[in-house]
Amino acid sequence: MPTDHRITAADLDTLRQWDREHVWHAFTQMQEYEPLLIERGEGVFLIDTEGNRYLDGSASMWCNIHGHHHPRLDAALHRQLQRVAHTTNLGLSNPTTVELARRLVEVAPAGLDKVFFSGDGSSATEAALKIAFQYWQQCDRAGGEPRTSFVALGEAYHGDTLGAIGVGGVDRFTALFAPLTFQAIRVPTPGLPAGPSPTADGGPRTDPSSQAATAAETLARLDRLFSEQGSTIAAVIMEPLVQAAGGILVHPPGFLAAVRELTQRHGILLILDEIAVGFGRTGTMFACEQEDVSPDILCLGKGLTAGYLPMAATLTTTQIWEAFLGRHSDGRAFYHGHTFGGNPLAAAVALESLNLFRDERLLDQLPAKIERLRLHVDRLSKLPMVGECRQCGLMAGIDLVADKSSRTPYPWEAQMGSRASLAARKHGALLRQLGDTVVLMPPLSISLPELDALAEAAEAGIMEATETPAVPSLQ
Repeated sequence: MPTDHRITAADLDTLRQWDREHVWHAFTQMQEYEPLLIERGEGVFLIDTEGNRYLDGSASMWCNIHGHHHPRLDAALHRQLQRVAHTTNLGLSNPTTVELARRLVEVAPAGLDKVFFSGDGSSATEAALKIAFQYWQQCDRAGGEPRTSFVALGEAYHGDTLGAIGVGGVDRFTALFAPLTFQAIRVPTPGLPAGPSPTADGGPRTDPSSQAATAAETLARLDRLFSEQGSTIAAVIMEPLVQAAGGILVHPPGFLAAVRELTQRHGILLILDEIAVGFGRTGTMFACEQEDVSPDILCLGKGLTAGYLPMAATLTTTQIWEAFLGRHSDGRAFYHGHTFGGNPLAAAVALESLNLFRDERLLDQLPAKIERLRLHVDRLSKLPMVGECRQCGLMAGIDLVADKSSRTPYPWEAQMGSRASLAARKHGALLRQLGDTVVLMPPLSISLPELDALAEAAEAGIMEATETPAVPSLQ
């Protein structure tokens, strides 16, 4: 197989065959899978093996920030490669990783000054849950009833590992594995759209925690729960401002701050999952900044390395960290870790990404892009097959419905969100859907004209899919 990027038609056929035969793709029904091989990237565009260019409308699964093949990010990786590609973070360290930890502490919400590195978002969640659990066994306030339970929102998504699905709320992803894990106490999210909308995976909402509720109702339920069971609750975990994989479910203003006030009043830890919403995605470096909230534990991933390499981080406070200190014989250490946690290559590109935020004043450029996206979202919301649109920063969800007035969803079998996203490829955009919610979440570096083109491609795909009786499959 050639390695100089000159792929012949015969090579491409072979690659597609190998892709079908050997690669098990995530969240993909492999019986229906049709390969699309992306060979390279340029800015906000991805280019397939046949030379077709697509706007990266999902930021390569919500992680790309500065575009693909960015010269400064590429150079940072090259410089680190000239030193060392990987050293373990178990009992050793690396200057680049240490510098990244310091920079994260500098940009993170106040009070978060300890950084635990891992490899992906699910791992960051796992670390957060275990840190919170172990903290309550070892802190000065330990005693009485054990604090072993966690509280999460309905339609929550915090990853796919067993601990992460224990606090998840999308039943199609979690129900099968319930016997293998614990179950969090779930309360309704105030971000659900009105009407009989399906879950993000297309199924009906049957769990009581997945029914529509106002912010006041959810907060009242949390207050009662904390008053009755607070002494057994280790932490609340939630995505701030918007639940991404739950269907771009946007919380009402003030909800996050109110949850924080309740957790502080009842002495319960707050874990914020900013894996999808951090690093500028909502318009500020971290979403929780918009309501002046500092959590006890913060989970980061995806945009941490600007979409270049796998890396995640779990940040916490000195108070929590001190509960893990002692002599070796005390057994208080955090016995948890990953081979590639704190990888220097990933740390190098993460550092350069933070430099780009600073040097290019990226956050200052976002309001104009967010407003342009809002104009497109408002326009798309008027389409006859769109029930509701939701936006938070540079992330938007477009709900496709069979009947606009009643917001009756399409039959799950119609795969309307998949069809619309597949159709958008013909118009030059790669999108990802959540059930029948089409998601727009481009790299933050996208220009206004490129953002216009992305919205137009999404609209064309929606129009084509909802007017076409055939039911193709998108993976």
